[in-house]
Amino acid sequence: MTQICPLFKRELLGYFRAPVAYVFLIVFLVASIILTFLVSKFYDNNLASLDGYFFWHPWLFLFLVPAAGMRLWAEEKRTGTVELLFTLPVTTLEAVFGKFLAAWAFLTLAILMSFPLVLTLAYLGNGDWGVVFTSYVGSILMAGAYLGVCSLTSALTKNQVISFVLSLLGCFALMLLGMNYFNDFLPLGLVDAMANFSFMTHFEPFRKGVIELKDAMFFLSLTGFTLFLNVVVLER
Repeated sequence: MTQICPLFKRELLGYFRAPVAYVFLIVFLVASIILTFLVSKFYDNNLASLDGYFFWHPWLFLFLVPAAGMRLWAEEKRTGTVELLFTLPVTTLEAVFGKFLAAWAFLTLAILMSFPLVLTLAYLGNGDWGVVFTSYVGSILMAGAYLGVCSLTSALTKNQVISFVLSLLGCFALMLLGMNYFNDFLPLGLVDAMANFSFMTHFEPFRKGVIELKDAMFFLSLTGFTLFLNVVVLER
């Protein structure tokens, strides 16, 4: 695991050498602010709460995380630098973790850059800071799970657009399982079982101020499983 840190630094700095990283951060912040203040009507609720901000995170991640993760392996494979990468003294597992952690750190930075909203909340009233904290924790864990799926789809193709579409479909399917669309034509027990594999189901307790082991383990397990498949795909 000695090569993870150099790979992490290389990949993280690589994001900020291109203007697309700054565009991503601006789009994420502007979109989240618009949804919070205009759609969720932050001021009209008369509540010192950021629930209207975190409510939209699963939907924002659905588009923005695939945009950030589609280049992880697709670009390396398209340019042929993936072969060069593996001629270095680095294992596939180290390469996967190094790239993933760098992208996750970038997404975490994007999430934490919403701190002006926290300052606004503190100015307007006494918010429930425990709920704010758990919501941030849940959002960061969920972003990692989204990114795990995106990293896997990026390893499956050389085309970034195809990687984006596959990531979008995969993440949307994992969101859809937690919604009520299946209640009318599937048994309730099956609907509940399917909901256990949904981002929405496991993010909801974090938004309410509750950190449960099963919810944290879902995001971490999904992340770990997709990264394991990522290693398998690259080695084959």
